[in-house]
Amino acid sequence: MTRAVMLAALASAALAAPVAAEDVREKSLNDPASHKHRTYSMVRLEADAGTTTDGQGIGSWEGDAWIGGDKNKLWFKTEGQVEDGQTEEAELQALWSRNVATFWDLQAGVRHDFEPDPTTYLALGVQGLAPYQFETDAAAFLSEDGDLGVRFKQSFDVLLTQRLVLEPEVELNAFAQDVPEKDVGAGFSDVEAKLKLRYEITRKFAPYVEAAYERRLGETASIARASGSDVDTTSIRIGLRTWF
Repeated sequence: MTRAVMLAALASAALAAPVAAEDVREKSLNDPASHKHRTYSMVRLEADAGTTTDGQGIGSWEGDAWIGGDKNKLWFKTEGQVEDGQTEEAELQALWSRNVATFWDLQAGVRHDFEPDPTTYLALGVQGLAPYQFETDAAAFLSEDGDLGVRFKQSFDVLLTQRLVLEPEVELNAFAQDVPEKDVGAGFSDVEAKLKLRYEITRKFAPYVEAAYERRLGETASIARASGSDVDTTSIRIGLRTWF
């Protein structure tokens, strides 16, 4: 082999080596098997405070966290509400989550309410991204006393600018039977609608302002009226979303 041929072969090999290495790296990143044993995690928390239209102080929190891989994850969810400095609602869920379709997970586990009355539930639900980018969380809860309830949440983001995001959200609750100790009647019990405007200083740090409207429905509304309680509440709140 002449010297010119040898030099050409060496030059060709040197040029091909980076390309081959990049091909291997790209194949590894795109190969589902390369992610099979990886573990990821995420924590998200939102907390806000404000007042109702009748001057009552009100605040709430909502958060979730998960750890796991592409198929199976362990989820934790919490939410609650504070009125005039008193915790009126507080719950925590621990769920095993299994990916069953693109963008959809089946979740099962337990939920425990700390307020207003300590109660433990079995939980079964689905969470995912519905058509038109609607974030959906639907679950059924069976309490230790045999009471069955259903919760449905849906929200979506509207990008006004690259940093300013408008988020409508609705939550609907229903019960299969009367639950006197919770002042709840059978059927649809309450609905909450929120309109949240947040400014993403970074994707992981975003203050927001929120308008929220809550209303009791059906038999639950009748129970509230009979006890002299308000059937609906409107509030304005300022809060912060963060995740990592």
